This record gives sequence, C-alpha cells and structure tokens, in this order.
Amino acid sequence: MQFWGYKRKEGRAGIRNHVLILPACACGSESARIVASQVRGAVNIVFNTGCSDVADNTAMSQKILTGFACNPNVYGVVIIGLGCETVPHMELRKKIRSMTSKPVVSFGIQDEGGTLKTIEKAVRAARDMAAEAAMQQKELCDISELLLGIECGGSDATSGIASNPAVGELSDLLIDLGASTVMSESIEWIGGEHVLAKRAATPEIHNQIIQVCKNYEDHLKAAGQDCRAGQPTPGNKAGGLSTLDEKSLGCIRKGGTRPIVEVVEQAERPAKSGAIVMDTAGYDISSVTSMVAGGCNAVIFTTGRGTPTGNAIVPVLKVTANALTFEKMEDNMDVDLSGIVKGTKTFQEGGRELLTVIGDICNGKMTKAEAYGFSDIAVDHVCRFV
Repeated sequence: MQFWGYKRKEGRAGIRNHVLILPACACGSESARIVASQVRGAVNIVFNTGCSDVADNTAMSQKILTGFACNPNVYGVVIIGLGCETVPHMELRKKIRSMTSKPVVSFGIQDEGGTLKTIEKAVRAARDMAAEAAMQQKELCDISELLLGIECGGSDATSGIASNPAVGELSDLLIDLGASTVMSESIEWIGGEHVLAKRAATPEIHNQIIQVCKNYEDHLKAAGQDCRAGQPTPGNKAGGLSTLDEKSLGCIRKGGTRPIVEVVEQAERPAKSGAIVMDTAGYDISSVTSMVAGGCNAVIFTTGRGTPTGNAIVPVLKVTANALTFEKMEDNMDVDLSGIVKGTKTFQEGGRELLTVIGDICNGKMTKAEAYGFSDIAVDHVCRFV
C-alpha cells in the first residue's frame, strides 16, 4: 500500500505540507493567529502556557512545541515569542534547528517593537516559506511512513463493541502492511491493563504497562485524588458505561491485537515500528496533542456521544458506531460504522473500510474537522511528587 506524500530528510513522510506559525508562549498566540490568517498554507496553534511555570511543566511545554515543529506534516516554522518568556524564542528556534533541517525563523514582540511590526515581519517570512513549500512535489511513499494516532473520546456503549474493535482491526491491518500506530490515554487502561499487557512483545514491556498504570494511580493518591472520581465521565455514564474497568476494556480494544513493541512517554517520538502505546492523560485533546508532538501524521478518533475537535497540524478522522450520533452530528462525523451494531457489517469489514478512508486521507482528502480549520490543543501539566 502506498500514498502520495511529502518526503522529509529526518524520516517519516508528511501527508500535509504546512507552514506552522508557532507561539513560544501564550503571549504570542494572538499574533500567531493573525499571521496564519494572512498566509495561504499556514496554520497556527493557540498555546496557553510557556511562562511562569515550574521546571517540569516548562520542559513539557518545550517538548510539545519542538514536537509540533518536527512533525512530518510541517514544512517550516515561524516562531513568535514575547521576549521575556521562560524559554526565549531564540532558544526554542535553536533547539528546533538542532533537531531538523526545516526552515525555522523567530521573532519577539518586545524585540521587534510591538505587535504590528512583529506581524509584518512574520507574515513576510511565512509567505516566503509557503511559496517554497508550494514547490515541493509529492512523492510515492510506502504506508510504512504512516504513524497513526488512535484516540477515543465521548465514549458510549457502542464504542467498546463496535467502533473501537473496527479501529483495532485497522491498526492490525496497517501494522501488517508495515505502518505503525500509537494508542494513548493510560488512565483508561486502568482495570484492563493486565489484558493490554498480555500483548507486550517482551516481559520488560509487559511490566512497563503495568507500572504506568500503578504510577498514575499512586501519583493521584499522593495529591489526595482518585482517578475513578472522574472516570467514567457523566457523558460516558449517560451513554451506558458504568465503571472505569468497563470503559478501559473498550478503550484498549481500539489498539488491536498485534504485539506492543514500545511504551513511550507523552509527546515522545517512538524509536520502533509497530504497535506502540503512549503514557498520556485521559483527556482526549491533550492525548491527541501529545501524539501529534510525538510525530503522528494522522489521527483516528472514535466517539459514541460525538465531538467536534480537530488539530491544526494533522487530520483527525472522526468515527462513530452510534447511528443517532452520526445523524445528529453529521457535520462533525466522518465515518458511520453503525452497521456493526445493527448486524449488517462485521467489525473486520469496518476495519477494511477504514483502511480505504485512511488511504484517501493520506492522499489529501480533508477530514471535516480539518476543513473547518479546527485546532484544539491542551498540554498536560502535572507536577511531579518527589
């Protein structure tokens, strides 16, 4: 299986060719938005942090920002900082340049003399990058260049019995073809972690999966919190999910059945190919954020209740097996798998259908969230207890 993509010197091919307008801190977000609105082919993110934080949270912010810049869907980067942020825009630029050969420039609002002067310079830089990006020709790429993020949110009873098994089948098909997949949200493995760990390729990976869940629960207990207080969510319960264990068993099903070859921290780029799991929070937007920063060039998102979220850098494909949800939220849902619930389609057939859709997305077809220009970002900031 092949697709037409944009070859990157650093590795995986991009399925998009964005110029990313990247704020180094929250104070640069509005200027970044205005710059992106003036340049065709440019996208921006809204970043709500980047300053006045503890060391671990600053490190996570930097990990996310550099990960976004290095994502294979990005051609070049224009950074906009304020000038007094915790990590200056010049340092962020230097770090990104040490990790990639992409064109990267940066501007500081205080250094340039205010918002208008900064926007003018940044628009000119972004315009030049967009012109260069438009000259890059697509090349035929093997499906092994795909790193697919797998996400669920607004889950209901149909998620665990239909859409998640179909996505699990998709994951198996892709891995058998040489691609890789990443499943996240470790809080939603709890109660089913022993089942997930059985897929580990080695005893070490098995123990890592169990330890990830133990560490998460211990961390929350140290703060006087219980993960079961927020899981399942009120929406999950209204959709027919009664316990965290029940939700977790459905959640892990979307990762398929192939051996898990690696466990990575949130926003970390995988070193291996195959089925990968990422230790992230249970909030779907922050999980997608981490997987995109980790290098995923597309995301598939199952939902029972429905959700409109998307990401500026990668296409997010929305899948539901709830016929009512697809009808009520047709503006947001991309694929209807309710035939699995109705008995007119098997989850294996659903997986093969999704493989065709993913191929179309890789070749340029836009998802609904992508066509709307949706960009949802959330950085998971949880201070360590020492």
